[in-house]
Amino acid sequence: MAKQTIFQRSRNGPFRRIGSQLPPGMERNHRPAVFQSFKTHDIAAWTKAYDPSRLVNPASGGNHYTCGDILDLHNYPGPDLYLYDPMRATVLGEYGGIGLVMKDHLWMPDRNWGYVKFNNPEEVTTEYIKYAEHLLQLIPRGFSAGVYTQITDVEGEVNGLMTYDRKEIKVNEKKIREMNQKICNSLK
Repeated sequence: MAKQTIFQRSRNGPFRRIGSQLPPGMERNHRPAVFQSFKTHDIAAWTKAYDPSRLVNPASGGNHYTCGDILDLHNYPGPDLYLYDPMRATVLGEYGGIGLVMKDHLWMPDRNWGYVKFNNPEEVTTEYIKYAEHLLQLIPRGFSAGVYTQITDVEGEVNGLMTYDRKEIKVNEKKIREMNQKICNSLK
C-alpha cells in the first residue's frame, strides 16, 4: 500500500513519467542482508504492472539488472558507455560535476567540492563542451539520453551551471545552448 501512496502523490510530477524505485547508490549497498532486501526484479515488475504507461528505471547508476525499461549508467566526470543493453534504453543518468567556486555565492564557503575544479566560467564552458562532444560520439553507439550533473550548485557541491543562490550563471549560455542543440539535433 505504501508504494501505491508514493505513486499517487507523484502522479503530476516527473516521477510519473519514469519510476526509479531506489535512490542512486541504494542498489550498490555492500551489506548483503540490506542489498538482498531490495528485490529489484520484483519492484520493477510491480511498478510496470501498477502503471504500464510509465518507463521503469530499476537501478539508477549501479547494480544493473536485466529488468525494467532503462539501463541507467552514471560516470564522472566525463561520459562513458561501459555497458549496453539492446533490449532497453541505455542512458547516462549522471555525468559532469565540473566545479567552479564563486565567492559570495556558496552554501558553505569553507567546504565545497566538484569532481573536477576550474577557475573561471570560460574553463567550465570549455570542459562542458568537451564532455558534450564525447557524449555526441557515444550516441550512435547506444546512448538514448544524457543528464549533466548538475543544473545548480547544491549545498557543498559547486558543480552546477548556476550558483547555489541562483544569482550567477557559471558558463557561457550561448555556447552551452548551441552544444545542447547539436546533441538534440543528432537524435533526429
